[in-house]
Amino acid sequence: MAQPGDALLVEAANHDRRWLLLVLNAALATTASLLLPAALASTVDMALAGRLDSSTVLWLVSMVSIEVVGDAIGVVLAAAITARATARLRHRVAAHLLGLGHPSPFAAGDAVSRVTGDSAIAGGISVIVISLTVTALSSVGAVVALALMDWRLAAVFLLSVPLAMLLVRTHMRLTADDVATYQTVSGDLSARLLDAVSGLRTIAASGTAEQESERVLRPLPTLAAAGIGMWRTQAKMIWRAGLLLPAVELAVLTAAGFGVVAGRLTVGDLLATLGYVALGMGIVGQLPMLTTLARTRASATRLVEVLDTPLPSRGATNPPARPGDLELHDVSLDGALHGVHLRIPAGTFTAVVGRSGAGKSALASVIGGLSTPDSGEVRRDGTVGYAFERPALLGATVGEAVRYGADAGRRRVRAACVAAQVHDVVVRLPDGYDTPVSDTPLSGGEAQRLGLARALIRDPDVLVLDDATASLDMVTEATVDRAIEAALPGRTKVVVTHRAATARRADLVVWLVDGRVHATGSHEALWLDPGYRAVFTGGDA
Repeated sequence: MAQPGDALLVEAANHDRRWLLLVLNAALATTASLLLPAALASTVDMALAGRLDSSTVLWLVSMVSIEVVGDAIGVVLAAAITARATARLRHRVAAHLLGLGHPSPFAAGDAVSRVTGDSAIAGGISVIVISLTVTALSSVGAVVALALMDWRLAAVFLLSVPLAMLLVRTHMRLTADDVATYQTVSGDLSARLLDAVSGLRTIAASGTAEQESERVLRPLPTLAAAGIGMWRTQAKMIWRAGLLLPAVELAVLTAAGFGVVAGRLTVGDLLATLGYVALGMGIVGQLPMLTTLARTRASATRLVEVLDTPLPSRGATNPPARPGDLELHDVSLDGALHGVHLRIPAGTFTAVVGRSGAGKSALASVIGGLSTPDSGEVRRDGTVGYAFERPALLGATVGEAVRYGADAGRRRVRAACVAAQVHDVVVRLPDGYDTPVSDTPLSGGEAQRLGLARALIRDPDVLVLDDATASLDMVTEATVDRAIEAALPGRTKVVVTHRAATARRADLVVWLVDGRVHATGSHEALWLDPGYRAVFTGGDA
């Protein structure tokens, strides 16, 4: 029965036509494996006759060589095809997840499970299908070879085919539901585990470790039941196949023995019969591969669930006239923002202030395009650079971490670090900009400035700083502000801050209270309000 992910698997297989090379290689190796029993039979008969025929020996050696080399090439091709298909699927799914924005309809751990595990499983579809097809053709070829030797051998063998097909069909039917459940629950477990790891300090501080462990491990019984169901089905298949194969071999060899007695077959033919029976029953030995196929289809279905999720509409139908203009109309974000109306002209230095939990980071995230509002409209034009309070520095070296996501050379990397006031720190490292990030001890302020440099290198029209200078002292922060203004003159800057000194330097201050814009204006004008002063002093309004 067709599943939602089947079309994706077909597309993934067709995208990389190197599977044709795998088919060609498999065809040669399979041909050699079908000719090998006959070559071995001729060699045995030759030896029993007490003669030496070099062409017969050469034929046997050639068939063995082709099969061995073909198998080796097949392993390399299969790995390359699977890796390429996996990379493409991961790229598509990751890009779509990023396009869905934050918050995503898929939990973080579940999304990671789909990008990593499900993409890797689905990426093997070409190899799996080719392997099963080649095995089926080998089985057919083996039956034909038996018929050419003696039609009675083929007739005896064919009596086992209905049993083998019943075994395959039953295995597929019993495995499908357990495989789908296992994949889904694995993603749920990953999501819960990632949430728990992200909140370790909160869990420890609140003393809820036992409750959190119970929550994370709650899906385990369902996961275990699905896993046990799969292995139970696999175990039934193995012992049934284990009985079927020797039974068929015994029946066909008995028929071949009568052929030898009757003079229709030679001793070598008896040996060839054993080889062809093993090839003919190869499809039964591939039953574990059918489980893998079921997992592949289930994984593809999980990927399609992501790819079929509609992307939110971004940007404005009527964009602002100038790059850097920002407009928010009745923007709401569940639990964080409520009916926000805001206009920030291009080139304005805007400070976003408010008590903890007021929605400052949520507003910055919406402005920067990292979160999609549940309602309302965000109008922005031009590129956006974003710096965080705790930046994740991605890349092998410090230089790569700064240029991450941007096509920039060493000169631009250095200029961005100079503007972010972190160049002097980098050049003191053992290998400067080539120092591995993993070997670079950074303070919170130094990491923030590298994150800021990463935002500056994109030369954005809008620069969003979400507490990105919180770890700097006020003198260094003021120096960074002046350097940013020199590096990006006339650009729009939106800064989330807890410091009155930063708000004082801003052209416009946006004061948030409980996810709503309470007031906007200059710092001096707002300072007359006791509630605004309390934001910075920690007192009551």
